[in-house]
Amino acid sequence: MSFEFSVALSKITDDLKLNKVYIAENYEDIKITTVEINRPGLELTGYFEFFDNKRIQVLGNTEFSYLGRFGSEAQKMVIDSIFSFGPPAVIICRGIEPSNVIMESAKLHKVSILSTNQSTSSLTAALVQYLNHALAPRITRHGVLVEVYGEGCLLIGDSGVGKSENAMELIKRGHRLVADDAVEIRRTSPTTLVGQSPENIRHFIELRGIGIINARQLFGIGAVKMQEKIDMVINLENWDSAKVYDRMGLSNEYMDILGVEIPTLTIPVKPGRNLAVIIEVAAMNNRQKKMGYNAAHDLLRSLGIDYDEQESHNTVIDKWE
Repeated sequence: MSFEFSVALSKITDDLKLNKVYIAENYEDIKITTVEINRPGLELTGYFEFFDNKRIQVLGNTEFSYLGRFGSEAQKMVIDSIFSFGPPAVIICRGIEPSNVIMESAKLHKVSILSTNQSTSSLTAALVQYLNHALAPRITRHGVLVEVYGEGCLLIGDSGVGKSENAMELIKRGHRLVADDAVEIRRTSPTTLVGQSPENIRHFIELRGIGIINARQLFGIGAVKMQEKIDMVINLENWDSAKVYDRMGLSNEYMDILGVEIPTLTIPVKPGRNLAVIIEVAAMNNRQKKMGYNAAHDLLRSLGIDYDEQESHNTVIDKWE
């Protein structure tokens, strides 16, 4: 099932520090639902066949220079044509003062006018990046997200397997907590997942036998992080003597999360195993693999064993949507 996410226009205005030139009466109710924005080039010439009125319109030097070629009546006709579609807002860049024609049309069609001193390119880049994050497809999953040596490690497993305890040990070893118990995962690009904690439980950890602690208050601001890219998934499971665990690392397992395949390891939990150290090694080894080095392949070559990388296989072990 797909869901349409939205972000309030007023929140965009506040977060990007845009100036309010004219605020329509429906300003507080307007929701932005698309990451696409529009610089009305063809529209200024009168072509509206594929005009999307859900997009924020951005005006800069180019648009105002083109409008300046026409008289006030022609400008009014073009501007009224654009504003009559009811776009959510118009942002004017480079601190350009809107003309009377624009202000009159905005009031007539109830279109909010915002402005910024930024260049059109800078504003466009910032706005698209903002909307890509705010409107990204997302899910919330049970787990713990920690940053270990710069790698975002999502710890998953059955309740009571030791995810939070390992996160606590990793914090003591200088790594950072992003989320405990519930992880909000967003797909910010076709190949990138970013995780964060729900705001109401941010920085809190539940430890059985102790209760709830606040990692930020207990260990300091350097022990926590607001969000982190998910680089790998570590599945913690109780040791099963009948199961054969990977001892070489020749095959690659992945977990499909929102259409992005993330490298996945299954680490058996057994009394006496220092899992925090193992997670640290897993994070460093994952980084080495991304840089093109695989220790298992190197060992086989040093032993004189012919190894065809085509022999390794990739397996998607789970799928989260």
